[in-house]
Amino acid sequence: MKLTVKDCLELNAFAGAEVLAHGEGLTGNVSSVSVFDSADEKDLLLYNGRDELLLTGFLGAKDDVAKQCRLVERIAGTGCPALAVFFSKRTAGAIDRKVIAAAEKAGLTLIRMAPEARYDEAIAEIMDSVLYGENFSNSLINNTVFHLLNFEKHSSFPEAVREAAINNDFQLFILSEDFNPVLAVETRHKATLADAIRLGRERSIQGDSGKVYTQIDVNGVLTYWGPVNIGSDKYFMLIVDNEDVYTAGEITKLAEIIELAMGMWKYTPERDAKSDFIKALIRGNKSLAYNLQDEARIAGQDIISVFFFKGISKDEESHAFAEFEMETDLEVMHINEGEETYGMILKTEHSAEDAAFSTECSDLFAGFKGNRAARIFHVTGVNGIEGAGDAYKLINESWTFAQNVFPYKRVFTKYELTLVNNCINIQIQGGFVHKNYIELLDPFRQLGGSKARQLLETLETFVLDAGMSTGKTAKIMDIHTNTVQYRLKKINEMLGVEVTGSRTTPGLTMALALKRLERAVS
Repeated sequence: MKLTVKDCLELNAFAGAEVLAHGEGLTGNVSSVSVFDSADEKDLLLYNGRDELLLTGFLGAKDDVAKQCRLVERIAGTGCPALAVFFSKRTAGAIDRKVIAAAEKAGLTLIRMAPEARYDEAIAEIMDSVLYGENFSNSLINNTVFHLLNFEKHSSFPEAVREAAINNDFQLFILSEDFNPVLAVETRHKATLADAIRLGRERSIQGDSGKVYTQIDVNGVLTYWGPVNIGSDKYFMLIVDNEDVYTAGEITKLAEIIELAMGMWKYTPERDAKSDFIKALIRGNKSLAYNLQDEARIAGQDIISVFFFKGISKDEESHAFAEFEMETDLEVMHINEGEETYGMILKTEHSAEDAAFSTECSDLFAGFKGNRAARIFHVTGVNGIEGAGDAYKLINESWTFAQNVFPYKRVFTKYELTLVNNCINIQIQGGFVHKNYIELLDPFRQLGGSKARQLLETLETFVLDAGMSTGKTAKIMDIHTNTVQYRLKKINEMLGVEVTGSRTTPGLTMALALKRLERAVS
């Protein structure tokens, strides 16, 4: 079946494309598609030209507008119906007006593809349309439909789709939005689902309804990812082509048939036990977490760390988590609630017994420090389900106030969180303990005026923000290091102690943190 250029523009792979030069119009026939990124015009002799849509990134002439114009003229001379220009890391994305004018003059339709468009998706969709057109029909779809709609033989959708998968040599997984499997139909074991999920996260699979499924090679096994809505909830469908015999277009149509069958069966996925396990711990329901651990396949003793993230995009998280899992043989399990992420890090069967888990976890969290909007709260080194529940309780009670006490920090550990939690309790209880800490700062109150505020601010910055470094203190306050040292000398004289002394620091740190907390909530 022949397509027209206009038909191609209506394909999902051409979403967001813009026609810059209409040439002879959009009625030109398309019976094949090729990629041309050569710098040599003579290489066009290798192409059919007529009815052949060409894809290019101008990689062979990316900095040479004159050469691009000559290529456009020569391509038009072959009878090519259209030239689609793609973006890449090696091209600026903009198409020079001279190139557009050359295409218009030569009668060549020039299309600028959307930045996210890819060669493989365009080729797959065009060739599927050429080969199958509106009358698409093959044994994969027919056989799958036969099994999926055999209501007399099968009692449920999982049973029906398993039969279809066995007879057509594919595998199917339905994953929650947090990448946890809620349905698994495995017919081969050449690659693990964990490897597929890790690569899916790394590629930041999102999926737009109707697009050709994203293809990912998992250790030589081709997998296809795409979105599926079941009821009002969003899931991911992962299809594995066991023998690499289906096109991306066929897989997309297979996915559409499966999604349709879900509705006819009124299929509802089993609950996401792993997400429910995390939610139970977040909400302090340890008894529910104990009940869910077998279903979620989580052993309490494998939990190493729990965390809470704010201000980090899903893409950034996905890439970081995938890389971390590959390097450490640890598993990151997480859920997204709006713009917030809760999760935990667990040992796996491949984790070394004597590994420095705490260091590896800390390195993961520290990797987000470059994001100024990021705030990471974690408790690393927990003791089973009880410890994980207590860790989430500490995070939930302290994270908001921790940002007030330590405004320059991006990563908060159990040490900062515990300090802030103690301050909260002292403030709530008041009484003798509260009075003792506040009175440690009485000399500043007695001095009064701007001088006292200046010295107190310097001490707070030195102790709470700069790790008792005069250089960091000077940088934060934008003053000279000598000024910091002079003020600290005055503070030592006023308090009658050495503020960096081992016996002085703990009480002074608590008093300053309590002061900041009270100032923030007053």
